[in-house]
Amino acid sequence: MDKHRGLMLLFICVGLTHTTHTTHTALVEKLADLKICADTHCSYVISVAQALEDYVASDCRFINLRRGQKIYVFSKLKPGEGAGIFWSGSVYGERYVDQMGVVGYFPSNYINETHVFQKKTVEIPTTDMDFFCA
Repeated sequence: MDKHRGLMLLFICVGLTHTTHTTHTALVEKLADLKICADTHCSYVISVAQALEDYVASDCRFINLRRGQKIYVFSKLKPGEGAGIFWSGSVYGERYVDQMGVVGYFPSNYINETHVFQKKTVEIPTTDMDFFCA
């Protein structure tokens, strides 16, 4: 019996250790109910922009921007009354390899849209997964 209790205690301890080291995920407040995209899946780039100044992400939904950095814009949130205007995109550049491929939101007033690839866009509802933090 003691051997079984010892094994049970070991499994419980390992389980507790594992749960305390896992990544916390959460759904956070939606920034908007609608978004503008190049296609219905928001998988194509709408435009390219350049960061006008540095921006430090306030939570996991956002990405950091550095002045002069190139950003590929995938969607533009349609703000509700009194809300800020946020776009989503991914940064690009040799100096920013650690952030390449990470898609997140940023305030649109921190960037200058330099080239529009897709003038015809679609407006679709946002989902809870658009604001999921991992």
